[in-house]
Amino acid sequence: MAINICSWPYLMQEIAEIQELNTSPPNILCLDDEASVLKSLVRLLRLNKFNVVVSTDGHDALKKMTALQFEVVISDMRMPKMSGAEFLAKAKKLAPDTQRILLTGYSDLESTVSAVNHGGIHAYIQKPWQNDQLISIVKSAVEKFRLKKQNEILQAHVEKQNAQLTELNGSLELRVEKRTKQIKQVLKKLEEANEREKHEHQSTVELLYNFVNANPHLDGNKAQNIANTCTQIALYLNLSQKSIDLAPMAGYLAQIGLLAMDPELYKKPVNKLTESQRKTFYTHPSTAQLMLMPAMHLHDLSDAIYYQFERYNGNGMPKGLAGNDIPIGAMVLGLARDYWDAFEQSIASNEKERHEQALETVKLYSGTFYHPKIVRALEASHTKIYEQKSTAGSILICNAHELKERMVLGRALHSHSGIMLLPKGHEFSRKSIEKLQQLESKKPTPFRIMVKSAK
Repeated sequence: MAINICSWPYLMQEIAEIQELNTSPPNILCLDDEASVLKSLVRLLRLNKFNVVVSTDGHDALKKMTALQFEVVISDMRMPKMSGAEFLAKAKKLAPDTQRILLTGYSDLESTVSAVNHGGIHAYIQKPWQNDQLISIVKSAVEKFRLKKQNEILQAHVEKQNAQLTELNGSLELRVEKRTKQIKQVLKKLEEANEREKHEHQSTVELLYNFVNANPHLDGNKAQNIANTCTQIALYLNLSQKSIDLAPMAGYLAQIGLLAMDPELYKKPVNKLTESQRKTFYTHPSTAQLMLMPAMHLHDLSDAIYYQFERYNGNGMPKGLAGNDIPIGAMVLGLARDYWDAFEQSIASNEKERHEQALETVKLYSGTFYHPKIVRALEASHTKIYEQKSTAGSILICNAHELKERMVLGRALHSHSGIMLLPKGHEFSRKSIEKLQQLESKKPTPFRIMVKSAK
């Protein structure tokens, strides 16, 4: 039996579907009980070629979602009949692929955390918003939605081709070889799409880190330093790529559980707290674990944060784990965190001496608080940690106007206020360079961007 497995009719159909998906105006649903806010959103979004549907009530918005596919929904947090968190949780069940954006104020932190956990929001925008920032976030959300749909189309095509291939017999081997090449090309596109989806995990961490950085009583710069130190230790230990990727994420979110606590508990050093306050303070990793629980893909990250106060000799908390029973990510995080605590408490006269004193302080507890091999890794990486130097010729520091396409970001880029703008590993395109140049032009001093040379 001869079977026609030519992929072109099918492929042309998929290409047509993707073209239609990418050229049609994106559908945006805006939900807010204030007519003035909706009017502003409609004017701004339509000016940027979006098809906008509005609603003032959560129940009505859900009905609209059953009638029309939306790339993005934008919801206010505080509404009388149904809160934004409740609406977004229901919207997630109704249309899980639709990107969800929350409009919120700083005072809505508790509700916003609930929306992150249960509504699975992809971004949040604080009122009053900046028009450029809002449009940038919406465009990014549309791109993620369409990327996933393209992924599904390509996946269906591959499955269709594979189903046909299973029906072939030996007499069609030459034709199979020819068609397999076509399928591999499709698979390559699928792998590229899947790789971009992996960045959503990083985006989740960036979103949560920005919550930490927005708190006036928490030090976002310290979180960055802890994250960079975790990375250097993980690299020196030659851990798995998964553990290396996890290391800075744990550093960025080590303090996230403190968001649910009284600021008096973390406005001063732990040794200045009362015994009762210290007991409460040390429960913040447990709070962080609860906050991250709905994000199953962050399970290993949650463990690293939860066990960060365990000690090598078994005298830590919360479980009293000892030695190699402590997750490696938690051991790395605990040492990096204590190193920067010691740095802050040092009374040395210059920065280099403060780093040296911090190193000597944690070395005193090698074999008791910390695994000796991790302390050795910190010591071996110490120069890179305090000088932030890299191999000569492979890394350079530049501003936004010196960037070139295909340069790769060697270190996460943050705004002057500490908000993460781009993750480590981002490959610069013309679009991202232009955006950074626009941001830099509005700042008093240029960015210091650590990049690797163009590929």
